[in-house]
Amino acid sequence: MRERLINAQQSHLMGHINKHLANIEVLLTNPVGIGEHQDIGTAIEEELAEVADYHDKLEMLTKFFIEPMVKAQQAEQEQSEGESSDEV
Repeated sequence: MRERLINAQQSHLMGHINKHLANIEVLLTNPVGIGEHQDIGTAIEEELAEVADYHDKLEMLTKFFIEPMVKAQQAEQEQSEGESSDEV
């Protein structure tokens, strides 16, 4: 369950990053696609701020939850392999 929740959060954050990157791409390639009199530079900056926010959250999730989980799984695997070789 824990792993599923971590994976769901990772997917959620990546989805938001991709959404805001797509918005930036639209602003760069079709600036008339946004409302009247909006400053394109400000709109891009706001989207970049959103990307940075979700990217930071993804980095924290990775550093404090995903990497330790992977290390623990590797340690478990090495331990079980060591026990298997002791039996032979």
